[in-house]
Amino acid sequence: MASKKGIAITIIILAAITGASFFVWTVPQQNETTFIVTDYENYLDGAKGIHEILQESTEIDYQKLVNGEMTPEEYIAAADVTSSQVTSQISEFVTSKPPEEWQNSYISYMDAMKKFNSYIGETKVLANLIQNESSEDEISEVMEKIESLKAESAELVKISDNSRPG
Repeated sequence: MASKKGIAITIIILAAITGASFFVWTVPQQNETTFIVTDYENYLDGAKGIHEILQESTEIDYQKLVNGEMTPEEYIAAADVTSSQVTSQISEFVTSKPPEEWQNSYISYMDAMKKFNSYIGETKVLANLIQNESSEDEISEVMEKIESLKAESAELVKISDNSRPG
């Protein structure tokens, strides 16, 4: 049988190990990831090309959803993949640290991608409404919001293009 002193020492040791582990786990590491870009124009052009491909594939799938050629479940699965790709691109923009002359263009483009991600989110809402056989009014309202987000994203892309340094 264990003595009270032995149990107390064991509890103290376990508490110390747990506390030390928690401390090590919560102390932030000083190795922040930075995405290094040296050719800001080509990087932005490349990101724009990827964004356009994602937009086209999302638009094709969206039309298939609306036309009943794709199930809501299939659409949501495809939209989730696209959304994670857009989120990854946004993360790269956040860590790329462009020089001052490129910042407005980069920020506008990052905002365009955020709007595009919101657009994808709303199309998923629409897919759920279709799946749940919601009213035409609800569906129409979400479709209007989808078109608005799409237009806002396109406008932010134009602002980004116009903000590029000479």
